[in-house]
Amino acid sequence: MLETGSHSLHGAIDGFLRSLKIERNCSDLTIKSYSEDLNSLLEYLADYAGGVPAVEQIDVLLLRGYVTYLHECQYARSTMARRLACLRSLFRYCCREGMTSTNPAKALRTPRNGRRLPHFLTTEQVVKLLEAPPANNPPGLRDRAILETLYSAGLRVSELAGLNCADWDRDAGIVRVMGKGRKERVAPIGRFAAKALEQWLLVRKPDTTAPPPHQKAMFLNKSGRRLTTRSVARMLEKYIAQTGLDQVTTPHTLRHSFATHLLDNGADLRSVQELLGHKSLTTTQIYTHVSTERLRQTYDDAHPHARPGPNKKPRPK
Repeated sequence: MLETGSHSLHGAIDGFLRSLKIERNCSDLTIKSYSEDLNSLLEYLADYAGGVPAVEQIDVLLLRGYVTYLHECQYARSTMARRLACLRSLFRYCCREGMTSTNPAKALRTPRNGRRLPHFLTTEQVVKLLEAPPANNPPGLRDRAILETLYSAGLRVSELAGLNCADWDRDAGIVRVMGKGRKERVAPIGRFAAKALEQWLLVRKPDTTAPPPHQKAMFLNKSGRRLTTRSVARMLEKYIAQTGLDQVTTPHTLRHSFATHLLDNGADLRSVQELLGHKSLTTTQIYTHVSTERLRQTYDDAHPHARPGPNKKPRPK
């Protein structure tokens, strides 16, 4: 079943990815993720379905075979759900462009995906991590500024890596960041983060021969060029090992900790949504589950009539 129809699936995918870039203003990372998911479909069709059919030849039975293949490969439910959502978007685009009259992915059932609570640090652990970088040399001052900014503003690591010096308004105590979907938002910078940024900027030395985007970057590598997200992750791994914190801690953990600590201390959910730059309140609500779980644990540990814990005596009958 090769591409004998009038609309090539390869061509449809290329057009779909272009539309994500041009019409929906998606980031390069988002487009890369869509591309990888769709390449998985192409590989399945080439290896197990006798070849890649044209767009109009793809039906729900063919796609169900792909879903079965994902199950057999034991992909995580979250991965499967993402790939099915990608397929729906692709065939919506194909319908809009007149390549097919129906969306064969619409009938596919998304696997139920129990959401795991995000990993976060306690305030004591955060302080331990923030104080880990040395304050007597440029790399240490940079690392302190990075960690303080991630936690103070609740930034995604991609947002932090994209910061320029001009994005920080010292008088207003804010930074302007480019979030998902290339949407700009304003994030607050607390006094500890502001102090760390000031100390870093005193020793910051950009490579004057580098292109302007590198010279303008807030955070630089040892070569004086813009720091990458991977470099931030490697830096954090070093301090995680040094402080003995949980190895599952990532730069995003500081964003989770930011949101959890705000809610624990009385911030309302709508405000946290705005601060995080979430499009939907549903995304932010996961942090209320974290706070509720912590409250339940505190109750179980402290209340004499709660469920018996390891250090509690059984309630007498």
